Amino acid sequence: MDTYSIPYMQLVLLVFFLHILLQVFLCVSISLLKRGNSNADTVVQYKLEQPVIARFLRLIPLDWNPSGRIGLRLEIYGCRYTSSVASFDGSRSSLVYRLSVRASWTVMETISLKFKTLKNSGTLLHAEGQRDHSLTLVLEKGKLLLYHLQGVSSSSGGQLLVSLGSLLDDQHWHHVKLERLSTHLNLTVDKNTLQVQIPADLSHWHIHTKPILSNRNFHGCLENLLYSDINLIDLAKHGSSQVAIVGNVTFSCAEPVSVAVTFTDSHSFLQLPGLTSWSTGLVSVMLQFRTWNKGGLLLTFGLPQQDGTVFLYLSQARLRLQISKAGRSSLDLSLSFKNDHLSITVDKDEGATAHISISVPLTSDSQLFFGGCPTGESAQKCKNPFNTFQGCMRLLNLDDQTVDLIKVQQRLLGNYSHLQIDMCGIIDRCSPSHCEHGGICTQSWSTFHCNCSNSGYRGATCHSSIYEQSCEAYKHKGNMSGHYYIDVDGSGPIKPQLIYCNMTEDKTWMVIQHNNTELTRVQSSAERNQHFAYFDYSSEEEQLVAVISQSEHCEQELSYHCRKSRLSNTLEGAPFSWWVGGAGPGQSQTSWGGALTGTQQCGCSLQDSCLDPSHDCNCDADYDQWTEDSGLLTHKETLPVRSLVLGDIHRPGSEAAYRVGPLRCHGDKNFWNAAFFDKETSYLHFPTFQGELNADISFLFKTTSSSGVFLENLGIKDFIRIELSSSTEVVFSFDVGNGPLDVRVKTSLPLNDSRWHRVQAERNVKEASLRVDNFPAATHEAPTDGLMHLQLNSQLFIGGTASRQKGFLGSKITPGVLPGCPGHCSSYGSLCQNEGRCEEKANGFSCDCGQSAYTGAFCHKEVSATFKSTTSITYILKEPFELSRNSSGLPSSIYSDITLRGENISLSFSTNQSPALLLYVSSFYREYLILLINKNGEDSQIAFSLGCLLLINDCVFLILEDLNLTSDVEFNSIKSLILGRVEEPDGLDAEMAELASLGFTGCLSGVHFNSISPLKAALLHPDSPVIVTSPLVQSSCGSSSPANTYAAETTHSLSGTGMDPGQPLVNTIRSDSALIGGVIAVVIFVTLSALAVMARFICSRKETYRNQEVKAAQPEDSNEFPFSGQPDSPSAPSENQKEYFI
Repeated sequence: MDTYSIPYMQLVLLVFFLHILLQVFLCVSISLLKRGNSNADTVVQYKLEQPVIARFLRLIPLDWNPSGRIGLRLEIYGCRYTSSVASFDGSRSSLVYRLSVRASWTVMETISLKFKTLKNSGTLLHAEGQRDHSLTLVLEKGKLLLYHLQGVSSSSGGQLLVSLGSLLDDQHWHHVKLERLSTHLNLTVDKNTLQVQIPADLSHWHIHTKPILSNRNFHGCLENLLYSDINLIDLAKHGSSQVAIVGNVTFSCAEPVSVAVTFTDSHSFLQLPGLTSWSTGLVSVMLQFRTWNKGGLLLTFGLPQQDGTVFLYLSQARLRLQISKAGRSSLDLSLSFKNDHLSITVDKDEGATAHISISVPLTSDSQLFFGGCPTGESAQKCKNPFNTFQGCMRLLNLDDQTVDLIKVQQRLLGNYSHLQIDMCGIIDRCSPSHCEHGGICTQSWSTFHCNCSNSGYRGATCHSSIYEQSCEAYKHKGNMSGHYYIDVDGSGPIKPQLIYCNMTEDKTWMVIQHNNTELTRVQSSAERNQHFAYFDYSSEEEQLVAVISQSEHCEQELSYHCRKSRLSNTLEGAPFSWWVGGAGPGQSQTSWGGALTGTQQCGCSLQDSCLDPSHDCNCDADYDQWTEDSGLLTHKETLPVRSLVLGDIHRPGSEAAYRVGPLRCHGDKNFWNAAFFDKETSYLHFPTFQGELNADISFLFKTTSSSGVFLENLGIKDFIRIELSSSTEVVFSFDVGNGPLDVRVKTSLPLNDSRWHRVQAERNVKEASLRVDNFPAATHEAPTDGLMHLQLNSQLFIGGTASRQKGFLGSKITPGVLPGCPGHCSSYGSLCQNEGRCEEKANGFSCDCGQSAYTGAFCHKEVSATFKSTTSITYILKEPFELSRNSSGLPSSIYSDITLRGENISLSFSTNQSPALLLYVSSFYREYLILLINKNGEDSQIAFSLGCLLLINDCVFLILEDLNLTSDVEFNSIKSLILGRVEEPDGLDAEMAELASLGFTGCLSGVHFNSISPLKAALLHPDSPVIVTSPLVQSSCGSSSPANTYAAETTHSLSGTGMDPGQPLVNTIRSDSALIGGVIAVVIFVTLSALAVMARFICSRKETYRNQEVKAAQPEDSNEFPFSGQPDSPSAPSENQKEYFI
């Protein structure tokens, strides 16, 4: 062959030509000539129905064309192929191969074969092991099923291990391979492989190709049946004693004449004329059909003498005959007419038969229409009120004579349109299934659908998880503490898990429980030297590993309480006790809570606080008294704790107890792995994005720019890109070989507002979708028969692009890229409630509840406590000696921090006591402020030391705002604030002092006095200046989340009781000015008058709701609050007890 010098452009042509033809397998035995591309930009593709594997490619330059380009010819040479074939007739014919007695055991065994058949059922292979264990490979309804049986007489068929393949009864060769490696078995059908686990008793196989159960006789051909490297068909063919032939087995494969026809679309039909023999009155029509559609016309013909039509059609996957009655449906069917008798048989092996007596006269002039009806002049003879049949038909017989479809193809018989003759072009789009995560695949002729119900995933292929990947993500959506499903790897293979999320003020904890988190006592026993404890976690192994890996910090409490029970023997010797932790089976650990990993130490050794300085653990002192070694395990590689072994428990007097707490992790490495781009030329680049068939991309961004590229990855022709095209539009662009496609989401609000926005893009074989925040998602369906594989080969660019478009400015290594993004409170600060302040964190935000009476992740949780009559909480604002030491003639100017220039009081209460003291504020100058419930229970009162009472009607919701009491005298030097009983009332008259000594019985919640939260300080901050008498326990009595609607209706609200902070409070005891008193009296009178009018109006409306609740609980003439002049007994909550918010 001559050598040619190929110019650059011609070399490009050669590469394109080679790239095209490498995607197509040419059959060597058939002379096939296809025209290739004529330039360097055009791609020409030819798809063959059956691939042929070639070994060599030969490029032959042929000639130069007039434009100076070279023409090439590509030849493909196949491999030498050896074929050993056996044919089985379906009448219990088989081959039996038995291993020799001296056969050595091998770690790996393989069985491979090829088969082809027209029957959709039959036993291909039966392999027997030990103790009656066996495997059976069965073709059933066109699929291969692998069964495990124990006892060959089992009538149930055994346990189904796996199902693989589809449409395998198409008379084409299919390759099957079984590989056993120990107790694992790989089953491969054509190019699809699944792995299953098999019993160890199947380590040796005795191979049969005979049916073990009835009605499973294989009828077809096997080729190259290999056991490891042994060709069993060759052994049988040469009469080997190891292979027994049973029944009629021949060593050739006859090719049955079976011409299939494919009805491709809504214009498809096949028209056949009647036979001359039909004049005798005996008519027989038989065919096989296959389809995915639940409806479609199979056959129709006219009845001219009766002016009628017969329709045989599918409806809702049922076969129906429209003359006067309907029948049933499936695959193999035969229709026969004899005089006035019509018989329909569906799948005769299953015995579904229907009979109907009706006159159906057919003659040689009759025309049969299969699949549909023609258009034009012939349409007058055929009307189709149903859908056109889409699928395949074969073995079409009229009066037991096979219809020659090749003549039909040559237009020598009948008529047709839009048919593919001599092939069945049906495609099983559910094998293998593109539905992920257990989604159920169903299909029609042109597409498939995935049912994602109860899978925890969504999308066209059940790809994207409906759950968040961490508790941190749930918190940023405003969720409170509780159980949530966590999908740690998003769209990955790990299943979602139910985890408790503890949303605290500073951290968000993922809590994973196990089977024993309680303190467990171990008694000494002379009969056993060790005690074993095993811990089973609520999450699966892969879930645990993923949670620990993606968390910033994990910990687990490990406590050991001991009495004459040591942990370590000596520093050099083996320890008495240890624990096992870490991924998989875990590893033994000898370090205990609070100590460094890998040491035989406890936490006290690091703090130099062990009972015996000569030992590194308290328990190693071996004292005859209870002590403990407790602490947190924080080394993630050793978590979780899987088991515990306690050794020193057999001596007399030895006692021990242990506790292993739940696994707790916080921080999500994947949630706030943010980067800041401050230049348009800045970007990050990563390895090529992998997502050939299914891929999803999600991220958060914030920016002030109106456009920019978020990410881009290019291939030779394919690409994927997500960009901000304008301030209100995000575009997801890609090309998988079918041409560029754009999915766009336009928003009603600008996205360049420097707030976080979420983008979620997904592309799969069915569609592409794009979501932005909570705006409606946009989708774009993929072409039905287009290319599916996304082929990329360059780097993935984040925040920029390789195609020189405008990069992204904002948050989402080159110069201009910084780790982290500030400004979380601008997006999430609104989640902080009840005067909580949003604080910026490096990874997210937190709500500071220091100035709030509430607690919790968002300052949303009320702090409540149940009070008894003896309960008292005193919050000390200033000690007496500080006052005397810093006394001054102008205390208001010196002690402005304890001078009330205006106050804001809020609290909730629930009680059936009347009268009752809610709040008492005193000063060193005998000034006071009292909030109380009055004697008859009908009014609440705020009492000031000026001698006036502010009445608040309890039957309505009232809001007091800007209640100003003005004077030139200030409420100075506040000493304390008291909730509950006042032990030493100072400056109160006798009546008030007696009332203060009665205390309060009921529930107080959310108490807030200016910036002071005395109840929260007493319950949660014991180091604060609080004195508590009588036991005080936090409770949920003041929960603002009622369990029912009635509770919501009986919760009254009075908020915003505040004074102008620019005006001081009055104290008439220290001032005898009548003028001041008069001004105050006028102000109070005007205010109370306005309140009375408002109260009358609102109370009349509120009474309707109250009566709905209490009418059934009390007589009509009873008082709503049946309180006496003395405090009522709080023995049981009353139905009439109400909750107030002040």
